[in-house]
Amino acid sequence: MYPHERSLVKRLKDKPFALIGVNSDSKERVQEAMKKNDITWRSFWDGGGTGGPIATKWGVRGWPTIYVLDHKGVIRFKSVRGEAMDKAVDQLLAEMD
Repeated sequence: MYPHERSLVKRLKDKPFALIGVNSDSKERVQEAMKKNDITWRSFWDGGGTGGPIATKWGVRGWPTIYVLDHKGVIRFKSVRGEAMDKAVDQLLAEMD
């Protein structure tokens, strides 16, 4: 999963795109994973449990959960990965032009 996200961030570095992670593991585990997996995008810690405030507000029921939001903050895609995530992001960027 992380290699794909890294490639997406790199490919879209000059586009109006942001990848944001939310993690519910312990702080130590999050820090270790960020270093080990070269996570360079913003990532928030959600309290160290599955019932954290971010997961609760967004209705997250399983991990990982992926939401793709448009430039207005509207969830347009959910649970897309790999090529489907690329297509979703590319579609939203094209709609902005």
